[in-house]
Amino acid sequence: MSSFMRPEARATLWRWREVLYASALAIFGLWWVWGGLGVVRWIGVIFLLIAVILALAGIQRARFRQSGTGPGVVKVAERRLAYFGPLEGGAMDISDMTRLDLDPSSYPTPSWVLTGMGGQSLSIPVNATGADALFDLFGSLDGIDTEVMLDVLSRRPDQRVEVWAKTRTLLH
Repeated sequence: MSSFMRPEARATLWRWREVLYASALAIFGLWWVWGGLGVVRWIGVIFLLIAVILALAGIQRARFRQSGTGPGVVKVAERRLAYFGPLEGGAMDISDMTRLDLDPSSYPTPSWVLTGMGGQSLSIPVNATGADALFDLFGSLDGIDTEVMLDVLSRRPDQRVEVWAKTRTLLH
């Protein structure tokens, strides 16, 4: 049975799902704030605050999320990233990562380039299946600026851009 909704519209709604959930929670909270008495009104205020936090996080996730129809599959398990591509692939522990770049010139789609401690690199298309899991993984990197990462992804520069680099500890 086919759906009554166009695939593009369904994909857009799925991309922004966290924001839609937060909106529903905000509507529920507003209903309790305006119609409730005593403790119920304060619970509505708490629901509104939670909805704002969830909406902000959902907006960032939606900006990061791509179509998910690119080459390869990304799997993340216990801070270990694996990419299975049609021509190349590999695995890397997030703790071994020293640098994160966005390479807009890679073919067929722009790619995240992860560099490890030993100099090995792993190139992952931004629209690979499961690549939306990279948002949480990249967000856990020490000192990464999520807004800078999202800005670089949205404007697609002409050349390779460093998004994050591990700070080197000095001995002296």
